[in-house]
Amino acid sequence: MENEAKRLKEIIRLDTELATVQDLDILLERILTEARQILNADAGTIYVKDGADLVFSYTQNETQRKRLPPGQKLIYSTFRVAINKKSISGYAAATGEYLNIPDVYKIQSTSPFQFNSSYDRVSKYKTTSMLTFPLKTNMGEVLGVIQIINKKDAKEKVIPFRDGDEIVCRHFAVTASMALQRAQLTRALILRMIQMSELRDPKETGPHVNRVASYAIELFEHWANKRKMPADEINKKRDLLRMAAMLHDVGKVAISDTILKKPGRFTDDEREIMKSHTYLGARLFVNKQSEFDEVASMVALTHHENWDGTGYPGSIDIRTGKSQQKGTAKPLKGEEIPIYGRIVALADVYDALRSRRVYKKAWTEEDVLHEIQSLSGTKFDPDIVEAFFACLDVLKSISARYPDD
Repeated sequence: MENEAKRLKEIIRLDTELATVQDLDILLERILTEARQILNADAGTIYVKDGADLVFSYTQNETQRKRLPPGQKLIYSTFRVAINKKSISGYAAATGEYLNIPDVYKIQSTSPFQFNSSYDRVSKYKTTSMLTFPLKTNMGEVLGVIQIINKKDAKEKVIPFRDGDEIVCRHFAVTASMALQRAQLTRALILRMIQMSELRDPKETGPHVNRVASYAIELFEHWANKRKMPADEINKKRDLLRMAAMLHDVGKVAISDTILKKPGRFTDDEREIMKSHTYLGARLFVNKQSEFDEVASMVALTHHENWDGTGYPGSIDIRTGKSQQKGTAKPLKGEEIPIYGRIVALADVYDALRSRRVYKKAWTEEDVLHEIQSLSGTKFDPDIVEAFFACLDVLKSISARYPDD
């Protein structure tokens, strides 16, 4: 009874906390973490519906994580699963039914679905018990599937999921589905703003901004953990930063096509006009209604400031674009630049260098890494460069998750 009461409190806390998460990717990661903890499970996966498929979006595996050096994350590849009755996740999505399987290796041959053991063979991991629930709207539409894997008892022995776990997971799936719908709407609204920019500047694509935002939160998390920032604060700030980073160049909607799409070098006057996209973007969030507006304004304004004080736009009034002092605006330097701006600066440059554009080829990985290292202490905060190289493998996996169309 004491354990059940404790779990009920955790579920109530989870309902409240999920309602505060706004970014889709952050939400998916948080859903999986909380579900595993509440059900005392070793691993899990979330799939999100995309057309006739389920897209493998997030996975966690505590056993494999413990094999890694401290601070490192699991690297995984994205893939798709057809929504049909042949696979476990596909069956849950196709029928809207949940599955509680005590041992996936003992599924009867007459079952319409079977377990694909290829991942176990490659990873040297043994999947046994599995609880699979569809994430559905209140109208019955399937949004995705959550799989919780290998429930453990007090002695860390893998055991089947109980009937009580099904009740908990059903409640959890309903709560998660509501939060997922809200997060998908938020993401859609942000991407529509990005599409407005893309109509003006072909470089501002959905994949580009998703990559920059994903790079940014990995850099922030490493930076914050090194400073022993509380986990709750990290989670909150990651949520805000990811959405804000997607909108870092939204001010380009106000820049003339003749400048944005010019194939050659800018004149001095054109360059100054181009620089104005920083404060024009920040100006969109000037009537702050939430902490997100504050962070989005900060990122838009400062992601072109340089660590050595050679960036732009400097100390200006974003309402007027004029210097806050007499004369030319003084560029920000070092820790005068907000941490979010310092992070997005590196994330944006990394993606720009390694991406092909109409006016340039993609740089080689070796050249990109050499360039970033050489700019440590001048263009970039040395601590952010250190974070970049510490989580480089994760950054590479992110680029594969959001390929250019």
